[in-house]
Amino acid sequence: MTLATEKPAAPKPDPIDAMEFFRRSVGYWRSQRTTHHLPFRRSEIGESNITVGILEADDPKVVEICNMHNIDPALAAGGANVTWKSLMAWDSDSDNHDGASVMVIVPDSDNPYSGRLLRERGYAESDPVAGQYNMDEENGLVLTTEYETMSSVERFWFTEENLRMRTSTLKRFGGFNTATFCTEVRVDAPDDKRVEAQATPPKTALSTLGW
Repeated sequence: MTLATEKPAAPKPDPIDAMEFFRRSVGYWRSQRTTHHLPFRRSEIGESNITVGILEADDPKVVEICNMHNIDPALAAGGANVTWKSLMAWDSDSDNHDGASVMVIVPDSDNPYSGRLLRERGYAESDPVAGQYNMDEENGLVLTTEYETMSSVERFWFTEENLRMRTSTLKRFGGFNTATFCTEVRVDAPDDKRVEAQATPPKTALSTLGW
C-alpha cells in the first residue's frame, strides 16, 4: 500500500517592509479591474493608468503631511506619490476620476512591518486621513482605513516583478458594499490615450479607493 505524500510547503519569501514595497511599485502601471456592486448584484470592468513615485523620509512633502497629522516627521520612513487617470462605466459626462495622493509610512516603534499610513486626502473623502498598514507573511501590503462614512480594506501583492494584484472591499455605513479585484501590469510609459479612447461605451471602471 502506497501512502500519498504531501508536497513540501513553498518557502516563505524574505520579509520586506512597506517602503520596500513602494520602491518595487515605482513606475507606470495599467490596472484592469472588476468591481462588484454587491447590493445591486452587478459588476463593472475596465482599466486605469497609475503612476507611482517614491518619496524619501526627508522629502518636504513627507514632512508637510506628518505635520498635518501632528506626527513627528522623524518617525516617518518615507512615502509615495501616486497619480491616476480612470473612468467608470456608470459615469456621466461631468464625472472626473483623475486624481493624485501622497502617502507617508510611519512604522510602529516595535514592528517595522506595520504602522500608520498618512494621506493628505482620502480617496473617498477630501480631508486628511490616517489608516493602518501591515505586511503579511507573503509580503502582501494590507491597508485598512476608517472614514467617517465608510471603511475599506485593500491588499496588494506581487506575483512577478512587473505584475501586481490587488483586492479591495468597501463597506459604507448602512450596508452598501463593493468588492474589487485588479490586475496591474507595469508599462514603459503612461498610456493616457488608451484610457481616453475608452470614453465611449464600454467605459473603464475605477475602484472607489483609487490606487
